[in-house]
Amino acid sequence: MDDIENYTSGNVPEQETQNTPIQDNQDIPQNETVDIDSTVNDNTINNNNTVPDNNSYTAYQDFMYGYEPPAPDINSGIRKRKNTSGEKFIIFLFIAIILLAVGLSIYGITTDIYNSQKVIDDIKQQHHVVMYKQTKPNGANDLSNFVDENGKYTIEGVSAYVKNSIVEIYTYTDKTRRQMSGTGSGVVISEDGYIVTNAHVLNADGFHAIHTADDKVYDARIIGRDSKTDIAVIKVDNANLVPAVLGNSDEAIVGEQVIAVGNPAGLSNTVTDGIISAVNRKIRSDSTGFEMNCIQTNADISPGNSGGALVNMYGQVIGITSSKYVSSSFEGLGFAITINDALPIIEELIDTGFVGGRFRIGIQLIDMASEEKIIMIESELGFEIPEDFGGVYIDAISEDCDIANTDLKAGDFITEIDGTPIMTYDELYDNISSKYGAGDTVPAKCAHVEKNGKVTYYDIKFKLMEDTSGDY
Repeated sequence: MDDIENYTSGNVPEQETQNTPIQDNQDIPQNETVDIDSTVNDNTINNNNTVPDNNSYTAYQDFMYGYEPPAPDINSGIRKRKNTSGEKFIIFLFIAIILLAVGLSIYGITTDIYNSQKVIDDIKQQHHVVMYKQTKPNGANDLSNFVDENGKYTIEGVSAYVKNSIVEIYTYTDKTRRQMSGTGSGVVISEDGYIVTNAHVLNADGFHAIHTADDKVYDARIIGRDSKTDIAVIKVDNANLVPAVLGNSDEAIVGEQVIAVGNPAGLSNTVTDGIISAVNRKIRSDSTGFEMNCIQTNADISPGNSGGALVNMYGQVIGITSSKYVSSSFEGLGFAITINDALPIIEELIDTGFVGGRFRIGIQLIDMASEEKIIMIESELGFEIPEDFGGVYIDAISEDCDIANTDLKAGDFITEIDGTPIMTYDELYDNISSKYGAGDTVPAKCAHVEKNGKVTYYDIKFKLMEDTSGDY
């Protein structure tokens, strides 16, 4: 065993070797050295030239054919190098730099937070917006500065001049005045409380009140109304009102500057300005078809302006604005009933409460004067009218008129008056007024149109009523 240890430690005796291989179970001569394998590289078994005993030999075989010695420690011969003083200094310097950088960062952040408010204040001071506010010069709002030596006002002047003569009208359905049904405008025309407005602003069976520019409210009563012309008069008692100055509408010229004053959407004393676009326009009311002489203007006239005033730059009312005399197809087209045409109606309404000499049929109608109106009729019916059919469509019938006692029903048509075909309001009115008056009996042909296009004709006779109600 000692020999094997000597072999493994590299202490091989120097002696000749034989190349005779060793066979299993072969006797090995004593005192001879045996060449075990060519890979042993001439190393001998032991230094004493003796054959090991069986145990030693078995260990030897295990070594040669299965035993692997442990790998040598490659670091066993390496000495650990100690850090020099220079390297320690570099490491210390690196750590010091890192600590210094961290410290400076913390200091900078702390300083920024501490000084942030001051910086913000400085920025605000640098970007401060300077605004200038001034008042008008002394006397700038003096009414005398808005009128020239000829009595012509600026827009500011005429607005201030007429505002106290324009009132807002409230219409109620009950006597307690809790249920409001609409509002409109009115023009004060006398010191004793007469006010002109549009007939459609009022309710014949309703209750009314006015709201003045100085924020006072007064009860008002209807003096007279005429739906055909859309003119009406109401009166307020025991009120100190400022009447407007009425002008001469025949003096109006195209291009003349005007203002419209009213109360659209309940916004009291709203002023819009424009010019006179045209004069002597014959415009029909979209509710009655009655024609009136109007002034065309591009000043905005909204529904709440109805009954308000069209005023020239001399402060004179030259027209009564009405949303019923409008163009539904185009913007910027407003109309006012000329004061010269309205004044005789106003005076008669004050004197008698109605316009005399007029007859009343007792119907509301839509004629076939345009494609637009035909579409309206077809919309009411719910189907198309036959192409070769013509007449005036009856939208409603007044129960207090004689025509309500005939076979004519709402939804039917009047096609002829005394044998003459009619399709428009003018044809209806002209054929009646040329031959008949209040109290006369008028023959007419009527028609009922069914959805399948079938037309059933029938004849009626009705008595004309005297128009004292103001209704159509």
